[in-house]
Amino acid sequence: MRDLILREATRMFIEEGYEKTSIRNIADRIEYSPATIYLYFKDKDAILFAIHEQGFQILLGRFESLNKISNPYERLLRMCDAYVQFAFDHPEYYDLMFIMRAPMKKLGEKEDWDCGFASYHYLCSTVQECLDGGYIKKMDVHEAAFFIWTSGHGMISLAIRERFKMYTEEQFRHLMKASVAMLAAFLKKE
Repeated sequence: MRDLILREATRMFIEEGYEKTSIRNIADRIEYSPATIYLYFKDKDAILFAIHEQGFQILLGRFESLNKISNPYERLLRMCDAYVQFAFDHPEYYDLMFIMRAPMKKLGEKEDWDCGFASYHYLCSTVQECLDGGYIKKMDVHEAAFFIWTSGHGMISLAIRERFKMYTEEQFRHLMKASVAMLAAFLKKE
């Protein structure tokens, strides 16, 4: 039942928007009463939070699959690829996690956001290994991680919102690889 609620809520948040989706709408869609939803989730924000956790669990799994790469700089580049591939494989999650305007009240309540924070910390620890190993320019680890994340996010957001229709898929993939290479060159220690 929990998975059904999350699956339908995800669809409705994407199709109708977070603000226009209500617990009653979700209940109608799954053909159960709103009381059933409240057995699993406190409110709509708790549903969105659970969807975020699912998405970040997938993303973190992709990052952790790179643990076998001992060179942190190579791992960082592969993380960029994994982030891009996650967005293309799961555009609905990506939209809900990073693009759609919706409150993140749960974070303000100091809820544990295990997978979200773990994904970000994985990026930061990899960047720190690159800094410690002299693979990238000396800078603050959080500034470098933020720069990497926001650069990738910008490219992916444009792609998911179909702003690159003038390119074939092959051309777009080439541009993405070129962008990652430019980002790497910017960070690379001289």
